[in-house]
Amino acid sequence: MSHKYTGGCDHIHTHSDNDPIDNHTCHCSVCKNVTGQDSTHVVFFNHGDVVVDHPENLKRQPFNANNPDGPLELCTCGSCGTPIMLDDKESRIRVIVPNLMGYTSENLAASYHAFYDPATGEPRPDDGRPVHEGLRPDFVWPASA
Repeated sequence: MSHKYTGGCDHIHTHSDNDPIDNHTCHCSVCKNVTGQDSTHVVFFNHGDVVVDHPENLKRQPFNANNPDGPLELCTCGSCGTPIMLDDKESRIRVIVPNLMGYTSENLAASYHAFYDPATGEPRPDDGRPVHEGLRPDFVWPASA
C-alpha cells in the first residue's frame, strides 16, 4: 500500500497519510548538536499520524542532553542506528527530520525559520520565509493523548 509520506530504514519503516502540523527550518542549539547541521529541516506531525511498523526495535535516548527528562526522545533503529524520529513522551507530536530519517523533503518544504537567535552571530536568513525566535506565533501544541 502506498502512503503519502514514508521513511525509516531497512529495519523500521514509518509513514503518515496525513499532512504535518508544522514544517520549519530550525536554528536551535539542540538540533545543531544532535544533527551536526547549521540548520535542520524539521517536520511535526500529530503523534498518532506517524505509524511505526516495529516500535519494539526502537532505541530511545533523550533528545536534549541538557534536559534528559524533557518530553522528546530520539528514536534510532536498534539494528543499524539510523535515526527514525523524535517521539514525544506526552504523545502530542512525532518529529521527522527528512534528510536524516528517510523522507523526501520535496513535498515537505519548510514554511518558516524557527529559533533564530541573532546573538549567535549567524546572519539572519534571507530566503523570503518568515523568521521567528521560537515556533510560529500561531502554532498550537496538540493535546496529550
